[in-house]
Amino acid sequence: MHTGEQYHKFILASPRDRVVRDRFQKMALDLLPAGADVLDFGAGTGIDAKAYAASGHPTFVYEPAEAMREYLLQYCRDEITRGTLIAVGSPLPCKVHAVTANFAVLNHFADHALLFEELSRVVHQGGFVLANMLNPYYLGDARYGWWRANAMNLLRQGHYAITSESGIHRFAPRVVARAAAPYFRLERLIPRGFGWATDLYMFLLFRRI
Repeated sequence: MHTGEQYHKFILASPRDRVVRDRFQKMALDLLPAGADVLDFGAGTGIDAKAYAASGHPTFVYEPAEAMREYLLQYCRDEITRGTLIAVGSPLPCKVHAVTANFAVLNHFADHALLFEELSRVVHQGGFVLANMLNPYYLGDARYGWWRANAMNLLRQGHYAITSESGIHRFAPRVVARAAAPYFRLERLIPRGFGWATDLYMFLLFRRI
């Protein structure tokens, strides 16, 4: 189990993760209107939140893991002091233009229907949820027995779970889109084409209806 500081250093030192994070942040910032507020849901150690706040977006952070939250409060202490970043114990009181969830946060949920219903009360109409989830079709995982054992479950049900301490689930995009309705519609999905085989992560953009 990583401490918050260990995770923070590890993910910043990973070239692949840096590329993914940069792409995610750029997409989020391109979508956000000037000065729009955002909730970083499952904010980790605050890396994305710090970038949003630096770009002029009032940023709420929700992180349930104590080790991550403790390091976030240290890493983002200047932003918290200035009031540009606010740590919250629950996302529900927030009213924001957008919610972001980077690096497989939503893969820790077995069912997203209740989550999207709750987020519909957080995101303003016309706003969005941007999620980075594990790509269940990524062929780099085919070397693992759990991937091969669940291939048919993915094709038939669009979902499977892996027995592990972290409780990770894999979802086909259509399953997440169905759970998001009727509050959100899937507006954009990345990757497309050959990227389904080569990209570990997929970005899903949901627009609040």
